[in-house]
Amino acid sequence: MDISIIIVNWKSAHYVLRCLDTIYRDKEGLSFEVIIVDNASYDGCDKMLANRYPQVRFIQSPVNLGFAAANNMAYRQSHGKTLLFLNPDTEIVGQAIPTMHRLLWEATNSGAIGCTLLNTDGTLQTSCIQAFPTILNQVLDAEILRRRFPLLSLWGIRPLFERSEAPLPVEVISGACLMVKRHVFESVGLFSSDYFMYAEDTDLCYKIHNAGFLLYYTSAVSVIHHGGGSSNQRERNYFADVVMRESLFRYLTKSRGKLHGYLYRVAIGVAAFSRVMLMVSFMALIPRKSAREQLKISLGKWINIFWWSLGFEEWVRNSTHEQPPV
Repeated sequence: MDISIIIVNWKSAHYVLRCLDTIYRDKEGLSFEVIIVDNASYDGCDKMLANRYPQVRFIQSPVNLGFAAANNMAYRQSHGKTLLFLNPDTEIVGQAIPTMHRLLWEATNSGAIGCTLLNTDGTLQTSCIQAFPTILNQVLDAEILRRRFPLLSLWGIRPLFERSEAPLPVEVISGACLMVKRHVFESVGLFSSDYFMYAEDTDLCYKIHNAGFLLYYTSAVSVIHHGGGSSNQRERNYFADVVMRESLFRYLTKSRGKLHGYLYRVAIGVAAFSRVMLMVSFMALIPRKSAREQLKISLGKWINIFWWSLGFEEWVRNSTHEQPPV
C-alpha cells in the first residue's frame, strides 16, 4: 500500500463527500486506502459513506478524542508506507497527492511534506507553513503583518513567495494537509495526545525536526482548504480561540520549559488586554452597524483570551481528551 489517507471528522460530513470526490480521481496508479474517524459527532457520515464510498474504512469513536488521538487511532489500522493526514474540509486539486508522494520520497533526508493551501476563493492561505512558535511571533501574529512583511524569518513563510521547482525546507507544515513517511511517524512517537486540537501538527513537526529529518514545502501543487469546517458554528463562543492559545502554551512548555510557557501566557495576556482597550476606545467612532458587530466579535474573542491568560478559563485545562460544552 503506497498511501493511507486519514481524515478526522467532526460535524463535517457535508465536506467529507466533496473531499472524497477529489481523492478518488486518477492517482496515476498509486495504491491507497482512506480511513475516516468520526469523533462522536454522529452526523450521518457513516450512512453517506456506505452509499457513496463503501470502500472507505469508517471508524466510529464513541467519544471526541480530539485531532491527535483520532489520527493515531486511524494510523494503527492503516497499512500505507506513507501517511497523508487530511482535513475533511479540503479538496485535492489535480495530481497533488501523487506529486507530493513522489517529491517526499525523492527529497534528501525527508520526513514530511506539505503543499500550497488555498482559501475557498482561491487566494493563498499563508498559514500552510510557519516558523516554530516563539513568544515574539505569537504576540505579533496577524494576517495583515504576515502579508505586509512576508519575507521576515519571524513567520517562516518565505518559501511561499519563492519560485522553486524543487521542494524547499520549512519548519512547520499545516496539519490540514500533511504527508509523512510511516517509519518517520513511528520513530517520533506519533501525534502527541497532549493536545485536544491545535498545535499537534506543530508538535509533530518539531519532533520530526529534532529526529534529524527535513520537512519540505512544494509550490508545485495545491489543495483547497475551506477552513473552519468543524468550528464555524462556534464563531461567537470563542472555543477555538481559547483552545488554540492553551495548546500553544502546552507546546512551548513542553519544548522550551515551564518558564517559557508562562512567559508566553503573560505576553498573550498583555497583548489581549491592549487589543481590548483599543477596541473599546474605537467602538463609538465606527458608524456602520455591520462594522461594529464585527468589532464586537473580535472584542469578545480577545476578552476570552485575556481571561484565559489569567487562568479563569478552567475548562480548557481538561480539554485534552474530552471536548468541553460550548
